[in-house]
Amino acid sequence: MARLIIWSPRAADDLEAICESIAQESEHYARVFAAKPIRLVEHIAKFPGAGRVVPEYVGENLRERVFQSYRIIYRVKPDVVEIVAIVHAGRMLKDI
Repeated sequence: MARLIIWSPRAADDLEAICESIAQESEHYARVFAAKPIRLVEHIAKFPGAGRVVPEYVGENLRERVFQSYRIIYRVKPDVVEIVAIVHAGRMLKDI
């Protein structure tokens, strides 16, 4: 069963910043890029356990899926999947 998806303000800002950066080179590719993580988030809502546990944290409820060079970090709750952040894969997570 699909869970409700909630985007944290940080995650929404992260995606917007990534797309704005891409749009400096190509608005077309920024739109194309934006659609793909959104589809992945919809898949996460259906299969939240498919992502790996975030290695920087202890606990099964904080997970991630990788899209291109970005980590989509999400928290699994009983009826909700909260998209917490979207960060470059080379970054360590400290303040989630």
